[in-house]
Formats: sequence, structure tokens, C-alpha cells
Amino acid sequence: MDEPGTVVIVSRQGSDWTWPLHVLAERYAYRVVLAHSFSEALTTMATIHVDLAIAEDHAGEDAGLTFLTGLRVSHPDITRIYVTSNSDCISEPALSQAAIYQFLLKPVDASQLGLLVERALETRELARRHRILSREFKISGDGLIFGERKNAAFRAESQRFEKLVYVSAKMAELCDLARQAAKTELPILIEGETGTGKELLARAIHYNSMRRASPLLVQNCGGVPDELLQSELFGHKRGSFTGAISDRLGLFRAADGGTVFLDEISEVSPSFQVSLLRFLQEGEVKPLGSDRVTHCNVRIIVASNRRLKNLVARGEFRQDLYFRLKGFEFEVPSLRERPEDIGPLAEFFAAKHADAIGRKILGITANTIEKLSSGEFPGNVRELENEIRRMVALAKDGEYLTTRNMSATLLAASPRRSSEAVAFLPEGVTLKDQVESLEKQIVSRALVRNHWNQSRTANELGLSRVGLANKIKRYSLNEHGQQHQ
Repeated sequence: MDEPGTVVIVSRQGSDWTWPLHVLAERYAYRVVLAHSFSEALTTMATIHVDLAIAEDHAGEDAGLTFLTGLRVSHPDITRIYVTSNSDCISEPALSQAAIYQFLLKPVDASQLGLLVERALETRELARRHRILSREFKISGDGLIFGERKNAAFRAESQRFEKLVYVSAKMAELCDLARQAAKTELPILIEGETGTGKELLARAIHYNSMRRASPLLVQNCGGVPDELLQSELFGHKRGSFTGAISDRLGLFRAADGGTVFLDEISEVSPSFQVSLLRFLQEGEVKPLGSDRVTHCNVRIIVASNRRLKNLVARGEFRQDLYFRLKGFEFEVPSLRERPEDIGPLAEFFAAKHADAIGRKILGITANTIEKLSSGEFPGNVRELENEIRRMVALAKDGEYLTTRNMSATLLAASPRRSSEAVAFLPEGVTLKDQVESLEKQIVSRALVRNHWNQSRTANELGLSRVGLANKIKRYSLNEHGQQHQ
């Protein structure tokens, strides 16, 4: 696997997972998230990409097994392991219904668990690759039947940063930087149009940081009065204002050691900007109606659908606060700026919503992907997801999603001309020369598309790093002087 897997453990009260956690995280380098309830585990799975779930029960209980059975429907791609203290309580039909990979008896041997998780994730990866190959052959065959795959270009396998799905170079570059930013303690500013996935990026950064074991709390600042926003973030004392019938902790203190994500930060008032600036400088929290000041260690991630730099120039946002917030600054591109991501996103959403309603969708025809890619999608990824969700609802069980399931607006959209659609033109006289010229163009374009990231280019082309390096040398390609057709 390209990256270590993510394991969620749903522990029961009184259970000690210290050593198994250490083995999984240190010896195998897995990212391990410990959840203390089933609801907490589901929230985690909705937030980050999870590969394997472990649920435990005590003697005479089967809530953990019931939870894993539910995961088979809601999250079928997650591998499931069951832990119990009493083998007599295990029912073979129940285990079969949950489709668990394996069960273990307590006390859990950490080394055995580590080996089991490693084998389970290896099996999962092999199954994933088998599905990809099967789908490619199946779609190629069905394309001939439907006549909808004429001149269809090969599309590279999508990449993921938690719940962000992409193939475009713009998103790959952004997510690579976000992975690096996650390892720091600097504030993060995320800008971009509504629906581009700013909150998903914020969550991905938190769960790839050293703070991932602590809370991530979210507050939308748009349209919230100052007094209420101060109360939500800094807390208040009982009686500090009308309606304050009890003390409130506030998000900053509740998230101590973790992350607070503030959406629509551009909408806050000048007076609140002062309060936020002081918190960023000193870490001070003073609840409304209190004379006591406490200190919190919280990382701030903010998002805005308006450019803060422009607001600063117009005097609508404090310049000192802007500079404090942009430790790292990201601009998530709109969907129309990265149409190559529409296909992978559509397939991801089709699988997601088909699983949610228990419907079997075989895939999306090439003609449908082409039509979707012609859409402007002013609502960005959120609008695309709503369209796919509607198409899944209209499709019958065991069908492909086709243009007949599509909304009239998208059907009427004019085809989009992509810079990647420029034809490959062979050069030379002999067949050998023409084949080599085509190979040179393919390698050259892939390198440019991936900003000369050779690992990503080799993965996209199905080559080893050494194989790609040999082709670069053979065709005298270089980052600054290559001739790109």
C-alpha cells in the first residue's frame, strides 16, 4: 500500500488497549484511532478514510458484533475484526452475517493482533486491485455493447487525502503540501468557492497531525452575532447575558490540545477579530461574565469563500490577524478548474450512495462521465455529489448510471475542450520510430502533469522508479528544457 493503513478500535469501558495500540502504531506504522463508543467510531469513519475496524464485546454481549454487521452495509470497504472474551457466545451465523475477517479472544495478544491486521490489509489491497482490473475489462466490454466508449482515454487511478478524491495535478500539489502542513503547529487558512471541500481539507489536516487523538471542533461564523460567537468559542458564566442559564465551557477550552475549525471567517466583526487575534497571540480565554483568564493550546484552521487578502486591502479585515492566520495558505480550486477530477469523484459518490441505499450500481458509462465533465458545476463538488445521488436514486438495481438518469441542465451542457485532449501525433518513418515518439510524448505529458514528481508519474504510468528514470534518460527529457508536444 502507498500509505500506512488507518485502524479504528472501538473499545469498551475498562479495556486496556495500550500495548496493542503501541504495536500497531510503532511496529507497523498504522494510524490508530481509539473510539470509546460506536457513535464516535461512525463519526470518525465519516471524517477520515478508514481501512479496518476492530470492535470488542464483553461476555454475554453482542453489541460489537451488531456494530460490525451494520458496517458491512454502511461501510462495506472497511475490513472488520471482532474481539470477545467468551467463545461460547459466538454464533457462526452471526459471524457470517457480519462478514468479519477474523475474531480474537481476550486477552488480546498484541503481536498476534498486529500480524492479523497486516494480513487483513494485504488481503484488502489485493481485493481492491482485483476489482480495478475487473472493472477495466468489464467497462471496456460494455463500452463496445453500448457504443459509448469511442476514443476514451485511459484515466489514472484516483488518489485520496482522507475524503478528498482527485487525479488532477492541482489537487495533488495542494494535498501534498497539506500533508506537510499537518505535521506543523502553524495556523491554516483555506480559501475557495462554496462546495469545493474546504472543511474536508481541514479535517484531513487535523487527522494527519499530532493532534489527531484530541478533538476537532467546528464553528461556522457566518451570520452569528458577536455575543453568541464569543459564547460559543470562549464560553460564558451563568447570568452573563439574557438566556445564559448555566456555565458554558466554549469550543477553545473544550478542544484544548486539539483543533478548532472556523468556517466563513471573513464574516466576523472587527471587534471579534480583536478577540481572535489576542487568542492566537497569547492563547488566552476569558469567558463572558468571568474575570478569570485561562490558557488553551489549540490549533486554529479557518476557511473563507472570499479572499482575505482583498478584504484586507479594502480595510474590511485586520491585516495583523490575516498574517497570523496564514501560517499555511491554501486555495482549493473550483471543479471547473479541474474537470479531470469529475470522473473519479462521480464514481466515488456513486459507490457511496449506492451502498447507503443498498443498491447495486455496476458503474458509470464513459458517455455519462463525458457529459458530467462538460458541466460547469457552480456549486462545485457538493453540486456534483447531489447530481450523482439523484442519478443513483433513479437507477435500477444492477444497472450502470447512464445519461438517461441525468438532469436536463447537464444533458444540455456543451462539451468542454480540455488541454489534455490534444491528439498524440507519431513522428518518424518506421513503426519503431513512431512507437518511440508516442512513448516519449506520453511520458513527457505525465511528467508535466505531475510537476515532475517522478514517484507519482511512475505510479500513474505503471512503471518502476528505475524504469521511468531510464525513459527520461533515453528520450533526453528534463524539467526545464523538455520539448512537450
